[in-house]
Amino acid sequence: MGPKTTRVYNTLRERLESGEYAAGSKFPSERTLVDELDIGRTALRQVLARLVSEGALEVHGRSAYRVPGGVTVPVPGVLQPWRIHGERDLYDNPWVKLQLWDVEPPGVERFEHHVVKLQHVAITAVLDDEDRVLMMWRYRFVPQRFGWELPGGIVDDGEEPAETALREVVEETGWRPKNIEHVVTYQPMVGMVDSPHEIFTAHGAEKVGEPTDVEEAGHIAWVPLADIQGLMARGELLGSGTLVALLHILATRNKKGITASR
Repeated sequence: MGPKTTRVYNTLRERLESGEYAAGSKFPSERTLVDELDIGRTALRQVLARLVSEGALEVHGRSAYRVPGGVTVPVPGVLQPWRIHGERDLYDNPWVKLQLWDVEPPGVERFEHHVVKLQHVAITAVLDDEDRVLMMWRYRFVPQRFGWELPGGIVDDGEEPAETALREVVEETGWRPKNIEHVVTYQPMVGMVDSPHEIFTAHGAEKVGEPTDVEEAGHIAWVPLADIQGLMARGELLGSGTLVALLHILATRNKKGITASR
């Protein structure tokens, strides 16, 4: 992308992130954007295609776009939460805390429930212009298996998750993402384990050196997105963060294709 194209991309990206365009609303037409932003239609379409690939826009008919995020499912009626009467530690170290919580679900006698607290984690899927994702082939001793993973790690005290996401990619792969976008925060085992996972995506990266975290790095490769479903079927995508990030990317691209074909 040239300087003008990059400027227009950054402008539209900032507008989308600021909420200037409401979720679910129609995006300005190509003609409007061409006139407003002083850019050719071909260059503008490059910008819009990138925004669509990143999930920031959705194709809505021929040469039309809309802002994602419109939800038709209503919030269910008011339900009562569980009451928490207290908690006590059974085991605690910097990596794992095991507790017993005294809980009372609605209409059920109170009882003690095990709760495991782990670290706050950030994981990043870095894409290039050839529809490939930056991944590591690693051995995990707990399941005693090799598998492909996205770079990621623990959010340090006082560190923003986006900073962690960027740092971990550089440390584990030697590549530095050109941008970082937050996708979702989720819990991998919501019924018993508290371990917030922050998922990010990035488009483009530059090689800045060799990995500095040798124990984490493993074999580094740019893996075609077309292979992801096959790797999943072979059981080679082990971590939930890796699966959530990659499924988000595939779903976004599939939705783009379905919408464009209508």
